[in-house]
Amino acid sequence: MPQSSSTKYIFVTGGVASSLGKGIISASLGKLLQSRGYTVTIQKLDPYINVDPGTLNPYEHGECYVTEDGAETDLDLGHYERFISLPTSQLNNVTTGKIYQTVISKERRGDYLGKTVQVIPHITDEIKRRIKLLGTKNKLDVVITEIGGTVGDIESLPYIEAVRQLKWELGPNNSAFIHLTLVPFLSASGELKTKPTQHSVKELLENGIQPDVLVLRTEKHLSDDIRRKVALFCNVEPEAVVESIDVKTIYEVPLLMLKEKLDLTILRKLNLPASEPKLDDWISFVNRVKNPSHRVKIGLVGKYVQLPDAYKSIIESFIHAGAANDCKVELELIQSEDINASNLSEKLGHLKGILVAPGFGHRGIEGKILAVKYARENKVPFLGICLGMQCAVIEFARNVLGLTDANSTEMVRTTPYPVIDLMEDQKGITDMGGTMRLGAYPCVVTKGSNAYKAYKKLEFSERHRHRYEFNNRYFEQFQNAGMIPVGINPDTNLVEIMELSDHPWFVGVQFHPEYSSTVLRPHPLFVDFVKAAINFNK
Repeated sequence: MPQSSSTKYIFVTGGVASSLGKGIISASLGKLLQSRGYTVTIQKLDPYINVDPGTLNPYEHGECYVTEDGAETDLDLGHYERFISLPTSQLNNVTTGKIYQTVISKERRGDYLGKTVQVIPHITDEIKRRIKLLGTKNKLDVVITEIGGTVGDIESLPYIEAVRQLKWELGPNNSAFIHLTLVPFLSASGELKTKPTQHSVKELLENGIQPDVLVLRTEKHLSDDIRRKVALFCNVEPEAVVESIDVKTIYEVPLLMLKEKLDLTILRKLNLPASEPKLDDWISFVNRVKNPSHRVKIGLVGKYVQLPDAYKSIIESFIHAGAANDCKVELELIQSEDINASNLSEKLGHLKGILVAPGFGHRGIEGKILAVKYARENKVPFLGICLGMQCAVIEFARNVLGLTDANSTEMVRTTPYPVIDLMEDQKGITDMGGTMRLGAYPCVVTKGSNAYKAYKKLEFSERHRHRYEFNNRYFEQFQNAGMIPVGINPDTNLVEIMELSDHPWFVGVQFHPEYSSTVLRPHPLFVDFVKAAINFNK
């Protein structure tokens, strides 16, 4: 029989087309419920068979976002954290690969006592277990679960069936379904068309799920007639038809959903009281994003720039840091493969700051090293992240220390000067997935450094995702020449931050500060970097 649940569950599905913004709607609803006093987290169910996106090329799936506990996850988890300012974990991202890996391991151990292992009940039971575990383990008021893909995809069927079962098991008023669809505008006829939404809801109904709320993505405002028509044909209340119109910044979406009363409709469905939302800080942030006092142009040098989602967290961190400085950061994405010695001034000369982005592999590496050289020699504010820091180390070794063939053993295994080298505990590892230094590690910084001035404290932790490190055999050589290791891991003595002593703002970090920047807590390194860029050449 159905049982009452202390944790309420909200399921977000999508139809008609992918990339409609289920993640942003989920994060926005999470923010609104949080602003009304509820404890909330958000979970992503991804239908692909990869165990996690850690082995995926960024062009396949955008950036791989890393949680504090070391999970390599979907980039939507970055949105969740940026909106609700709470860390996610291994439990917040479930993939088909993880589900099948668990079920097959149980079958091999004999846990199923000789039963035939099937999608129903074994796969669906494991999905339900993962969904409920997140709420019960953390004793949360609400868990929002976003189901990746679109309704009708073969890959998504086990998830749709699992949440259909879960609705019954949880009992009345303990779950709600939000379905996000598209209402396209046909310019030839000048009409908004609701038929795709009707077909998408019909597909959902065929799978046994009646949505409680429809969120309609649109580029034109919905008339009352269209809302009534959708409500009638899709069997929802008129007030449960929510408009999600295109906005200038994703951070306006919670305010748009507040205006559309999405959170109130959901709270009513879940039989939860609604206190007044506290959103003053959020509204102030959005106003600063939309009405900056000044602008600054910063270049992001990377090799995946054709797909901006590959650098999603960095791009969003600049929005947060820009707002903190009452400034709009005009970010220019620069393909590192296009940079050479003859076009440095043309590519980089107009910039007030240069960020060399993370990445893997040798492609585009020499362009990144040239960008570092330009920033060092011309005193342009510089931030290097992960591979970006390693490029700064290689550039300094070659052009200041005179180690002409210096390199990382990731790029040239036989380099005579391996200033960046594989960590000892990584040697001999052949599996690629989940085997890097992942998650949060501590760092102690030197007083008086730019990093210390930014953080305003001596010790903190940051998230990592890499295999290669600064080679401590060269520690004194770098320090004596003016590239100072100002941040050290106190447990392993590994170098975390490098700075130039004769440069106004030149910081390379082995970790990923972008993973922990949120709307209401912009990352201090990004804030300080943007401030240095604003003041460059004043």
